Amino acid sequence: MRLFLIAMAVLCAAPGYAAKFKVGEPAPDFTIRTLDGQKIKLADLRGQVVVLNFWATWCGPCKRELPLLDAAYRTWEKNGLRVFAVTTESSLQPAQIRPVIKLLALTAVRSISRPYEPIEGAIPTNFIIDRNGTLRYAKAAAFDIDDLNKEVGTLLGEPAPPPAPAAETHAN
Repeated sequence: MRLFLIAMAVLCAAPGYAAKFKVGEPAPDFTIRTLDGQKIKLADLRGQVVVLNFWATWCGPCKRELPLLDAAYRTWEKNGLRVFAVTTESSLQPAQIRPVIKLLALTAVRSISRPYEPIEGAIPTNFIIDRNGTLRYAKAAAFDIDDLNKEVGTLLGEPAPPPAPAAETHAN
């Protein structure tokens, strides 16, 4: 009985995937630091469809998925697609990652703020955020062409939200 109570306490105290991400709800905010040092926030991407892809150089499915994501980005960039490839290998220096990334047009990411991370530690992990900032997809699995057409292609067909209202200024 004591072991059961300890196990239940650990499970209840541990933040779970379900608590972090809920598909269909506003995506948690993030700040990205790209491989070249640029900072990008979710708010900067309003009106675009965003794919966050967590990958590693040693991951076989990632090696097949990155060129597919890159091809999707090259095809749909003009329609508002942004793809961010987030390396999970913090021990690698940017110079070690650049040979892989220099062949790709998508944006290489060195770090992203929490709560974004691979789901249950699995890579590849992908998140898709729609033009309105709603999380529409969160899954630990590699995309194939059918997944991309279904998930991303559909969202790119949705209208962009109206521009954010300009801050009003009042003259006194």
